[in-house]
Amino acid sequence: MGKVIIKQVKSSIDRSKKQKNTLLALGLRGINKSVEKEVTPQIQGMINKVSHLVTVEQA
Repeated sequence: MGKVIIKQVKSSIDRSKKQKNTLLALGLRGINKSVEKEVTPQIQGMINKVSHLVTVEQA
């Protein structure tokens, strides 16, 4: 498929445990941290669940 760069732009404080675990599963450990991931249906689903906390760019 393709690669995307996912950057956390909002804090996970006061978020549900599921959202915190999703951020950790994506490899995001704090604000302004970013990771590059291959786009798969699983990764796309995780991005959709925390879309209000992250920004996504094409790599």
